[in-house]
Amino acid sequence: MGNQVEKLTHLNYAEVPTSDPNGFDPEDDGPRIGVSYIFSNDDDDDQDENCDHFPADNHPVSHEEKPFDSQDELECAIYYREECVFERKTGAATQSSESLLNKCIPGDLLEFVATGQYPHWAIYVGDFQVVHLHRAEIRNNFLTDVSQGKKGRIVNNLYRYRALPPEVIVRNALDHVGSRDRELYWRNSECFAAWCRFGKREFKIGGEIRIGKQPYRLKLLFSEKKSHVLEFQSLEDVIMEKRRNDQIGKGAVMQELANHLNTTHEIKEENFVN
Repeated sequence: MGNQVEKLTHLNYAEVPTSDPNGFDPEDDGPRIGVSYIFSNDDDDDQDENCDHFPADNHPVSHEEKPFDSQDELECAIYYREECVFERKTGAATQSSESLLNKCIPGDLLEFVATGQYPHWAIYVGDFQVVHLHRAEIRNNFLTDVSQGKKGRIVNNLYRYRALPPEVIVRNALDHVGSRDRELYWRNSECFAAWCRFGKREFKIGGEIRIGKQPYRLKLLFSEKKSHVLEFQSLEDVIMEKRRNDQIGKGAVMQELANHLNTTHEIKEENFVN
């Protein structure tokens, strides 16, 4: 088996040097350091430990017991130095996989979401099919099977990089179908799908050297007056942290920050429930 590195668990905010949720720390002018995920595995596979394949059509998986609430999404932006390279605002509409099929064109970047789960990303390649990274393997499946009952949406414009031509995006995806385990260069479905569309090495494992100052900033936007910033050494690390926040939801992230900062009063926010 050889030497293996165990998967690192995420450090919660109580263990991470951080800052006030208003965007500053009155007692510390130092950098707000994020978490490094150097040895972490594909995170959105962890939600499906007991299922190694997609369900048959006569046994669909339903997520209706926890309807997805876009208002519990956390607005955020990713900056590389001073340039904004990603921005998500709350309230983006989602739709059923059947409705999504009527709008998709080859090369589209898709995101499937459900409450309490990591978002699952895929590339639409035409003929009702997508290519995606699932359980340490790149697969080509029908969009309706991949959704597993989740709502989905087209997310071509979240990342602000210039997209490759549609035929190149599709070829990038299809060329890697069947790759698995040690053949993979991406930690999760989002990194793979985004690489297919934009072709940037920063989405790959080890695509950037983690040395020196943290050039990436993840800005979490709780309201017009409340925000929080973490700094990272690579885009890969920022994505892992962003996806963790997507999975636990806005309310849980706010509670983590409140607990860490030992606030004397609760952070109050519209749509936030303790």
